[in-house]
Amino acid sequence: MLFWHVGATIAFTRYAFRDEAMDLRFLALGAILPDLIDSPVGLVFWAQFQSVRLAAHSLMFAALLLAAVMVATRRGRPRKRWMPVAIGVLLHLVLDGMWRFPSTLWWPFLGWEFDATSFASVGAYLEWLLTDLRTWALEGVGLGYLVALAYRSDLGNPDARHLLIRTGRVQAPIGR
Repeated sequence: MLFWHVGATIAFTRYAFRDEAMDLRFLALGAILPDLIDSPVGLVFWAQFQSVRLAAHSLMFAALLLAAVMVATRRGRPRKRWMPVAIGVLLHLVLDGMWRFPSTLWWPFLGWEFDATSFASVGAYLEWLLTDLRTWALEGVGLGYLVALAYRSDLGNPDARHLLIRTGRVQAPIGR
């Protein structure tokens, strides 16, 4: 799910941190990073894993990413730029409800296996994914927020779009 993860992550983070200078590009990257890593591997090796939620959907991955950001950056601008990636990954785990998949969430502490889905084949999984009403509803919620944020940020204006592309910021103030 793309729009659900990006939209919900940006919405939650903007209102929780109230940081209008946060780089939304890096936050969006973190919001989809676990799927960018795990989905191709899970689809190609479906017979082995029977899931698209693998190591990048674990707290270990999130913790290692956070540690890498902390070690590789100093206080100030570089850390402020990269920290949203780690925040996005953690929120991805929450938005996926990973607490329902403890073997994956706590991997490798509960063993080296990941929680498998009940789908016998990639085709069955993809068919479910494309026809599941809950998935489409969540995608609609995420897309709706992103469209509202774009409207409030006046992204129809070339200067506002340039600001987003160049800095990752939008002009929409965060409500109190």
